[in-house]
Amino acid sequence: MQKKFLIWIMLIALFSCETENPVIDIGKDYQPLSVGRFWLYEVEEIRVFGENDQEERFYFVRDIIDYTYVNAQNELVYVIKREESINRIAWTTVGNYAMFVRRNALIRFIDNQNTIPLVFPPRESVQWDANVFNAAERDFFTIVRAGLVQSGGIMYPRAILVEQEDEDDLITFRDKRYEVFAQGIGLVEQYSEVFTYCSRNDCLGEQLINGGRKSHMILVDYGRI
Repeated sequence: MQKKFLIWIMLIALFSCETENPVIDIGKDYQPLSVGRFWLYEVEEIRVFGENDQEERFYFVRDIIDYTYVNAQNELVYVIKREESINRIAWTTVGNYAMFVRRNALIRFIDNQNTIPLVFPPRESVQWDANVFNAAERDFFTIVRAGLVQSGGIMYPRAILVEQEDEDDLITFRDKRYEVFAQGIGLVEQYSEVFTYCSRNDCLGEQLINGGRKSHMILVDYGRI
């Protein structure tokens, strides 16, 4: 009887500890990070070099979390290897970038610059300065949709749409960028359309594109290698 009583007391104590210190889910699984995870995307890209001079590409991108290390701030950094292919058979490594979490913000370190593509917990209407950890001017991102989001013909029941820029003055430039993250999966879509318009007197206001790039990246597969 005494033994059963002690076991019962231990169970009550354990339950009480778990109740007092509950595990709080702040949504970090909207971008899961662990070595071996991969994401495969199809990409449509248009580069405009001048009037009547442009290049179109259709290819695939595969991002693989290759390894981790601990940085000087004692943060666990995940290094992602990026590969490209035109047929999903032969792959070429084109570079790498890193991601880590700092103060409930997802940091993406690419091209020697830290930006914040996502914050936790991810809630609709939340806004933040994506450049707070670098020297660039302020650039505010906003979660404009949370919940059911369609991307690439797939309805994701738990996803968020992050609007990065949505500007077009119809005279000098167009800058439209957004990303979609799905819970348990990560980045499922990335869209970027940044162009300048011809501003000469003979074409001003005609939205004639004279330079820039459009890229649309859609998830087609993901998992672990």
